[in-house]
Amino acid sequence: MPNDPRTDLLNLIATLSFKLGDFTLASGQKSDYYIDCRTTTLHAEGGRLSGLVLYDLIREHIPQAEAVGGLTMGADPLVSNTASASAWALADYAEIVELSSELELEAGSDPAPSLIQGFLVRKAEKSHGTGRRIEGFLKPGAQVVIVDDVCTTGGSTITAIEAAREAGMIVAGVLCLVDREQGGRAHIEAAAAGAPFLSVFTASDVRAAHVAIKKS
Repeated sequence: MPNDPRTDLLNLIATLSFKLGDFTLASGQKSDYYIDCRTTTLHAEGGRLSGLVLYDLIREHIPQAEAVGGLTMGADPLVSNTASASAWALADYAEIVELSSELELEAGSDPAPSLIQGFLVRKAEKSHGTGRRIEGFLKPGAQVVIVDDVCTTGGSTITAIEAAREAGMIVAGVLCLVDREQGGRAHIEAAAAGAPFLSVFTASDVRAAHVAIKKS
């Protein structure tokens, strides 16, 4: 029986993105492991799985969201793949409805999936052109989800939350691919001001999967 996308994604992160050793993190903290999720999220299959998993979380927990965005560049592949996953889901739904009609079958009662647009937050406003800090979707009053690949202290995620709000958008939820369990969750939850913060995996999940794969 094939694995579900979440399990496949965990195994890819554990294989491609997790390393044991002596590392200094961007926060200045020391760690005996390092997780570079971009190795997975920029991988063809890893990107596809990341989009599917995040889109499913949005549909389940934050269905009112119109867009997904985050701070460049850790969020870039997550944003584009999640938006693409929503488009594929809508296309599949439309195909099923059309086939059901052609075969004179009763269509399901599930509502059509919603498209999730994407936006990226620059670390600073660009000094030319429109000078925008947010690229892509930008609609004051829209409910949006902020995403990040790895959350350590939560700094980059909080920067994206603040930028989205400054642009007039409502942060309805925050998603993180891997929570390093080093205090970032509390900081993000405080900044999210009641909006749900969900992590797909914890660093402990990834470490355990890495060790299990090495033993197999």
